[in-house]
Amino acid sequence: MTHRGGAGRTIRVDALARVEGEGAMYVDIHDGEVRDVQLRIYEPPRFFEAFLRGRRHTEPPDITARICGICPVAYQMSACQAVEAACGVTVGGPLRDLRRLLYCGEWIESHVLHIYLLHAPDFLGVDSAVDLARAEPELVQRALDLKKVGNDIVELIGGRPIHPVNVRVGGFYRAPTRDELAPLAARLPDALAAAEETVRLVASFHFPELRRGDVELVALRDEAGYAMLDGRLVSTGGLDIGPDEFRDHVEELQVPHSNALHARLRERGEYLVGPMARFALNHDRLLPRAAASAAGAGLDPDERNPFRSIVVRAVEVVQALEQAIALCEAYEPPPEPAVAVPPRRGVGSGWSEAPRGLLWHRYELDDEGVITEAAIVPPTSQNQPSIEHDLFHLVERNLDLDDDALRVVCERAIRNYDPCISCATHFLDLTVERS
Repeated sequence: MTHRGGAGRTIRVDALARVEGEGAMYVDIHDGEVRDVQLRIYEPPRFFEAFLRGRRHTEPPDITARICGICPVAYQMSACQAVEAACGVTVGGPLRDLRRLLYCGEWIESHVLHIYLLHAPDFLGVDSAVDLARAEPELVQRALDLKKVGNDIVELIGGRPIHPVNVRVGGFYRAPTRDELAPLAARLPDALAAAEETVRLVASFHFPELRRGDVELVALRDEAGYAMLDGRLVSTGGLDIGPDEFRDHVEELQVPHSNALHARLRERGEYLVGPMARFALNHDRLLPRAAASAAGAGLDPDERNPFRSIVVRAVEVVQALEQAIALCEAYEPPPEPAVAVPPRRGVGSGWSEAPRGLLWHRYELDDEGVITEAAIVPPTSQNQPSIEHDLFHLVERNLDLDDDALRVVCERAIRNYDPCISCATHFLDLTVERS
């Protein structure tokens, strides 16, 4: 019995479907054995790569931000870095720090949304965030306060909290002053304490047993700190590459049951990106209070239970706030809000660590800086085979459950990955065929 994402041949195509939409799961059980489990993403393809062709090199940050309303900064940062690489420009110093601070805001708001409002109800015996607000109003208030801090960081630096408008290739249209940053910076220590309490809360949850010791973990590793914007792509299996080498090691496959492409390591198979991978490959780069939170939660660098990913996300909120405090304390406005990125013919790749994992962009430009080819590989596409692997083995272990109970188990497993699918709390239709 083998795990398959789908039967029959696979066809590689250029159009990537973004998976912020609806999904379903299909299970085929025959004579008491699981024959197939499919996570079916049927959101129509959105063709952002095609939209980018013919646009100027300055446009990807604004266009790709619309791919996701939860992590637009990740798309903007990966897009900017890919275009800058194609044009032979490196953005460093205060502008790099300001980008990192902006990214900290996104990690905070995205992780907190997932931890409290999407995932915690699974562990606290309620059906939704609304029910959680009735049962534990102080928890939801903490979540809203923490998320607002993240949103406010993004708004101050990015111009607005969703789909920021202040980001540009080369930097920003405007950089905040120290005085503008000060009121926000003053709120961060209290938010950090709330984030540490969040780690203690989620570490106390009861976690089903599921160890993925066979999957290769893949994440950026930055020698200067916990990977977010910079680094080489490394793995627990020995991968160590730069952004221009990504296509040499990762291939995308079309499967019949999903409009989103599946990604795999060439000649090695499925892999996992996201918080667990980042923690495994960067735990020694955590700042002191984040490291203490991880130790207090009993997180092992070799943590492989996807159900405990909620604990890792909580530790990353502590890390992001601790990093934000340090960046605010050291902040000096850059001499100019952006460096010049003149157009030229070239090919550039860029990546960063979105809250859900590695996000890679590649652009080809002509002499005028017009985009002739674009490619974007989002985290959820990379994790789909691993999600299906988890589901297959969970179904195997729980064949005695009725269909409704089995659906609950599978939905919980899918939420471990915080998939970028709209209405993630209640998106799954389960079809079980027993014969």
